[in-house]
Amino acid sequence: MEIRIDDLSSAATRSLLHLHLAGMHSNSPPGQVFALDLSGLTCANVTVWSAWNGGDICGIGALKQLDAHAGEIKSMRTHPDYLRRGVAAALLEHIINEARARGLHRLSLETGSGPAFEPALALYRRYGFINGAAFSDYQKSDFNQFLHLEL
Repeated sequence: MEIRIDDLSSAATRSLLHLHLAGMHSNSPPGQVFALDLSGLTCANVTVWSAWNGGDICGIGALKQLDAHAGEIKSMRTHPDYLRRGVAAALLEHIINEARARGLHRLSLETGSGPAFEPALALYRRYGFINGAAFSDYQKSDFNQFLHLEL
C-alpha cells in the first residue's frame, strides 16, 4: 500500500469522497455533519492523503492545520473493498507523523455517536485519542463528540 498526497482530481478519490459524505449524512442527524466537501478539502490549510494498492484506492484521510500548534483530522474513510486491512491505521499513523513533523502539539477530531462511528472511535482510542471539549468553531451536541491527542 502506498500513501501519497492527493489533489482530489482522480475519479477514484472523488468517488470515495462522495461515499464518505453520503455515509456521514445517512448516519447523522440534520445539521450535524461537519465533513468537508471537495471545496473544503482543497483549502490551503488542508492536506489530503490517499492510500493505494496498485490502481485501487484503499482510503483517504486529511489534516486541517488550525494554527501553528493544532491540527484536525478530517475525511477519514476506508474503501469498502479494503475494510479491516489496516488502511485506516496506516493513514492515521501517517497523519500523526506528519503533524509531529510540522511541530503541532495537538491533533483533534469531531465525530458522531452510534454504531456507524464505533469502529473509527475504537481506532482513534487505540492510538491514544481521548474524549474532550469542543474545539475550533464546533458546538457540543448530544450527537457529536470530540477527541484529542497530545503530541
